[in-house]
Amino acid sequence: MKTSPSSRRGRASREADSLIQLSEGLAQSGSRAEDRFWETRLDVEIDALLATGDEGSLNAALDRLADRESRAYEELADAIEGRVESADVQTNEGSRDLLLFAAPVLAWSRMPLPTRLLSDPIIRSLKKSLAEEVFCDGVDLAVANYFFSPDQLPSSFGETAELRDQLAKALPSGVFEVDPQSLGETAQFLADQRYLLGVASVKKGAPLFLWQEGMLSRDEVLAAWRKSGNESLTHLLPACGFEPMLPRAYYVACRDADRAARPFSVTASVAFLSTSLGIAPNMLIAVIGGCYNRQLEEYRIGFISHSDDEVIHGVVWPLLGPEDEMSDVVEEIETILKEAGVQKIEMLRQRMPMEYCEDCGAPLYPNLEGEMVHAELPEDGESPTQHLH
Repeated sequence: MKTSPSSRRGRASREADSLIQLSEGLAQSGSRAEDRFWETRLDVEIDALLATGDEGSLNAALDRLADRESRAYEELADAIEGRVESADVQTNEGSRDLLLFAAPVLAWSRMPLPTRLLSDPIIRSLKKSLAEEVFCDGVDLAVANYFFSPDQLPSSFGETAELRDQLAKALPSGVFEVDPQSLGETAQFLADQRYLLGVASVKKGAPLFLWQEGMLSRDEVLAAWRKSGNESLTHLLPACGFEPMLPRAYYVACRDADRAARPFSVTASVAFLSTSLGIAPNMLIAVIGGCYNRQLEEYRIGFISHSDDEVIHGVVWPLLGPEDEMSDVVEEIETILKEAGVQKIEMLRQRMPMEYCEDCGAPLYPNLEGEMVHAELPEDGESPTQHLH
């Protein structure tokens, strides 16, 4: 017999209640022994929901805990992400730990940033760099043969777990063949992220990343990865400025990239305007406005040339995680702008609306009069094919 919508909602509510109860138990735990009890129960519950594709219960529990501003929200989010990006697998050689990882790259260009299939030589080169500079001996790797944009990453927990399993099945060959037709469209931005995705498999309990062995720091691993992978990434990102980031577990790598993309986009914006218009960075004025929905959601930065009052470009700086009006975000933005060479910075004190162009959908940016306007390059400047984050 088919399940009615009301009974499905009831079941989802019960599953969400169970997740909330277990997460709150873990958040209130007072010992490692109790932690392990709650974690084991929570893992079993999450695995069951992922196996049945019950995304609704996972999201309902997260939403309700977020509304309560409870520490249990972080516990549940960590538990779900952990079960999605990692797994225990049984092989003929015994139990192994499996981890979905991402190697993000920040990039900018006047031309559209590429998303593309990776050639066999590029894959071999990148896998060699990862194996030698990032992962420990004894780690098996499989990578997807595609350079992903943020729009093409999995959009749900279930899809992410499915990608992990597909990559795991490709461990014998070392390459997961991606069907580009299955991927979504890519929005074009002047500055954006690109991702190399893969899985790493190692004997259960053994270290995965080189910094776990204690001989190298994360910064040293990152420096070696950037040096080793530079040639391959140059082929993938021709005529682009780019900055590889530390390969890490999937979710934390994506969060790292989101956070680093904000100052990177500001710096890229200044470089783009300076080269396109032939003006020094100190001839630009930056206007910062806080944009609100019910609360502060993001800052928008409008760029103006000293020779004109019109906004010629803009950057969106979204708030992430626990950031709010009391965070030192404006100070961070001002520091990044000054390091990029922009000396005149105006901070608007009024609350700005989150407005978009009715014709093209692009975000509007603040001018010196405190108005939200469309950013337009001068006619003699290079017209970019995309806007900035």
